[in-house]
Amino acid sequence: MPITETTLEELSINTIRFLSADAVQNANSGHPGMPMGAAAMAYTLWTRFLKCNPKNPNWFDRDRFVLSAGHGSMLLYSLLHLTGYDLPLEEIKRFRQWGSKTPGHPERGLTPGVEVSTGPLGQGFGNGVGMAIAEAWLAARYNRPGHNIIDHYTYAICSDGDLMEGISHEAASLAGHLRLGKLIYLYDQNHVTLAGGTPLIFDEDVAGRFAAYGWHTRTITDGNDTAAIAEAIEQAQAETRRPSLILVHTHLGYGAPHKQDTFSAHGSPLGEEELKGAKKALGWPTMDKFYLPQEAVDNFRQAIPKGAKAEQEWQAKWAAYRQEFPAEAAELELAISGKLPDNWAADLPHWKPSDKAIATRAAGGAVMNALAKRIPNLIGGSADLNPSTDTALKGMGDFQPPELGGPTVQGAVGGGWSYAGRNMAFGVREHAMGAAVNGMAAHGGVIPFSATFLVFSDYMRPAIRLGAISGLKANYVFTHDSIAVGEDGPTHEPVEHLASLRAIPGLTVLRPADPTETAEAWAFAIEHNGPCVFALTRQAVPHLDRSKAREPGVAKGAYILSEADGGAPDVILIGTGSEVSLCVEAQEKLKSSGVKARVVSMPSWEIFESQTEAYRESVLPKAIRKRVTVEAGAPTDWRKWAGDEGAIIAVNRFGASAPGEQVLQHLGFTAGHVVSEALRVLGRESEAKGE
Repeated sequence: MPITETTLEELSINTIRFLSADAVQNANSGHPGMPMGAAAMAYTLWTRFLKCNPKNPNWFDRDRFVLSAGHGSMLLYSLLHLTGYDLPLEEIKRFRQWGSKTPGHPERGLTPGVEVSTGPLGQGFGNGVGMAIAEAWLAARYNRPGHNIIDHYTYAICSDGDLMEGISHEAASLAGHLRLGKLIYLYDQNHVTLAGGTPLIFDEDVAGRFAAYGWHTRTITDGNDTAAIAEAIEQAQAETRRPSLILVHTHLGYGAPHKQDTFSAHGSPLGEEELKGAKKALGWPTMDKFYLPQEAVDNFRQAIPKGAKAEQEWQAKWAAYRQEFPAEAAELELAISGKLPDNWAADLPHWKPSDKAIATRAAGGAVMNALAKRIPNLIGGSADLNPSTDTALKGMGDFQPPELGGPTVQGAVGGGWSYAGRNMAFGVREHAMGAAVNGMAAHGGVIPFSATFLVFSDYMRPAIRLGAISGLKANYVFTHDSIAVGEDGPTHEPVEHLASLRAIPGLTVLRPADPTETAEAWAFAIEHNGPCVFALTRQAVPHLDRSKAREPGVAKGAYILSEADGGAPDVILIGTGSEVSLCVEAQEKLKSSGVKARVVSMPSWEIFESQTEAYRESVLPKAIRKRVTVEAGAPTDWRKWAGDEGAIIAVNRFGASAPGEQVLQHLGFTAGHVVSEALRVLGRESEAKGE
């Protein structure tokens, strides 16, 4: 019997279902229910709407697709394989196995076509908001009348679990305020979670909530009604001033005779008999694993010529744009490539030791503004803290819907409100801010930053971790970096946070000692292809004298800031951030006791650890075992730098509410205490007590 359009569609949708379920069963691990239930809406989106080129997954003007419900990863892998991405069937058969391109949750950089690493629920939701921000900003800056060179949507499939996580509430609120009309989410509303049905814990009016956030919503009562789903997507595309949430009522594990609509189909394979029962129920022609009907494959593979045509049409637009707007095209091309403009560091500020002491947060603001003048795609913002973090890009406008009007972000004088503004007002939404900045970085074309207090890195840590897993070029700026915060007290004084962030693989933590190191830290981050954390002071710090320093400073992670006079040092004083100046003071005081001390500034453990053994030995010789480390944070892991015979000056308790200088003194962060500890490790105990 000849296949009809209707039967071809049904066959194709079932191909997604059973390729996904077969892979999960073959691995004896995974989540089959979500791909089986969401197959129809995914099919509709990918075959009728998604603008992409499977043979060039990185084509810049492609639509972005995020599977926020990352536990249903086989849905995405099935779509990628079937539409012709470089994901062979053999990789599908190796789902969740060592070294495969089909890990349990999608990972950016591993699987062609995967835009972001998702798994922790809600993070992908926030990533999508960041992608839509990046698209809107690039379009506003570079598009010209008759030349929409940046013009694409951000789509996502999210789940009940995504919408329960707090981060999605923050991100949805932000997206609604920003009126991101090219953000379209499909909500797989199957009413089942890993542990049971949603009536146990989640019975709110989701559509009403999103409408209150300023989203356009549509509800589809039959998750297999592709015509209704298509109509809803078309309406979402027509809604240009509101993001859209399409609530699609689906059946988890659709077709499974005993496990459909139960949590048993959520996080475990169906089992051989149940899988066979599903195939029989849906009229699948064979019980063989990984059977792909040729008619369905041919249907999906139309994405290849369709995508090639779409990219060719865009290339023609690009050629016309380059001819008419050569300067803008050159700037955009550089941004897309990830390369930096010539002389990008030419305006970096310089300071002298005699200059007035300033906080490294203030120095950071000066550096960022100097960089922003030369790097047009450096954009970002704070969690309602610009006056405190000093991260406003002055005169560069605010990223806001232009129709709202109103005052600029405090400190971002001039530039007005538009989608071309470079200052993002994230609001008091650190969770969403972290995920959105990751999404901006994953989108490409921009170098994004976020800013808040270091103590609130707790709110952002899941996003920072995913940024590190993905190797995203995202910069997370944290100020108020120690107990020197003072009067705000223990709730706002970070203690364990530096140690927690340093524990994240692939993340570079930068804690500069003075304004010069702050400039060097930013120079490193701008060139570095990975995420960086800045830990900057609230309090003023002196400009350090580098007359006895050995180059090159922050670029090596740790360096000799001040060498001992008169030969090999007796003791090495190692500090980070504001505590380096204490080491310098202590070095001078120790001279009166006849002690030769070397001062090492260590702004980044990670960078230092990546250096050659020869360089590390030149800074911290193994033969010099007498060392004192000084950091106003938890002592975690400092023993590897202090050594067995060294002393660690750190914070072993929460802080206190008092002026910052008093808190530091009471907890032992004085030059005198550093001197005492140096004398103690040298065996000069009596002198140490006298000090």
